[in-house]
Amino acid sequence: MRGTRDPALAEPNPVLLPSALPVIAITAGEPAGIGPDLVAMVAQYGFPARLVAIGDRPLLEARAAALGLPLRTLSCAPCPTDPPETGQLNVEHVPLAVASQAGKLDSRNGPAVIATLDQAIAGCRARRFDALVTAPVHKGVLNDAGIAFTGHTEFLAERCGVPRVVMMLVGDRLRVALATTHVPLKEVPQAITRESLTETLRILNGELARRFGIASPRILVAGLNPHAGESGHLGLEEIDIIVPVLDRLRAEGLDLRGPLSADTLFNPDRLSDADCVLAMYHDQGLPVLKYATFGRGVNITLGLPFIRTSVDHGTALELAGTGEANPGSLVAAIELAIELALRQRAETAPALN
Repeated sequence: MRGTRDPALAEPNPVLLPSALPVIAITAGEPAGIGPDLVAMVAQYGFPARLVAIGDRPLLEARAAALGLPLRTLSCAPCPTDPPETGQLNVEHVPLAVASQAGKLDSRNGPAVIATLDQAIAGCRARRFDALVTAPVHKGVLNDAGIAFTGHTEFLAERCGVPRVVMMLVGDRLRVALATTHVPLKEVPQAITRESLTETLRILNGELARRFGIASPRILVAGLNPHAGESGHLGLEEIDIIVPVLDRLRAEGLDLRGPLSADTLFNPDRLSDADCVLAMYHDQGLPVLKYATFGRGVNITLGLPFIRTSVDHGTALELAGTGEANPGSLVAAIELAIELALRQRAETAPALN
């Protein structure tokens, strides 16, 4: 079983009064990594939102001081009509088990990392937060702590009781979603079934419409095998699984194109009139997006009961505490979370009046 939340870890949640601005929760991620640095950095931006960091308050203050950044942490929300101040950050304190040193992993802090996620999830589900943005965690040290953890995407799905979610990365005008996520390559073919692919495409199509306001999403679907199977000569998954699924969903009205050979799918002519690409596995689609937009890309989990975005990079232990980390991806993740939250507020406002 994954890490169980110890209620004694966290302080009582501050009361967040209804805000005219979106309220965005940000988990600080792995304490020895660049997550705390990035949180201190983004507090210096004038986002049109209220940022609420969930993590160890002394750690955030210490990293800000080490980086020479002004940071005023608050344990309760300011007046909802006051504009956010630069360098001011609401913090929901989740204490670490032991003091953290930049760049030095300590598995004893694993449960606290999980507690920040649980607290953020609870806040989103209670509608205290409009969206969740996550800084990177270190999967290895969490597993060393005895917490079975394969990734944020899978963790959030399990905690929310959602049978299937879709991982999509967004960078500039490019969107790439995945049919499978953190799965060993040898297990990918078995993980792609007619049922799983159908569910993935329905979630992707529905969330592009609901979250991004695209009335009729146009989705390019990659084949699994080289040359999309070359008519069965290089694999049968396209014939046996992908084509039947696409035919069925096209009959339901989805605009799906493929299966397409992945080596020619990512060219400007094909992408010019597409809203998203569905890759069959992690390293089929994400290297292209990260090459084009690394440091500006955003990971979003589709199919959750709330908005969740994240950075497109890892914990970068070697950069922690140095001031050399680039906050670009976290800035982009917050900006996208705000955009989606504002759309969600606009769509739900009539129902609340």
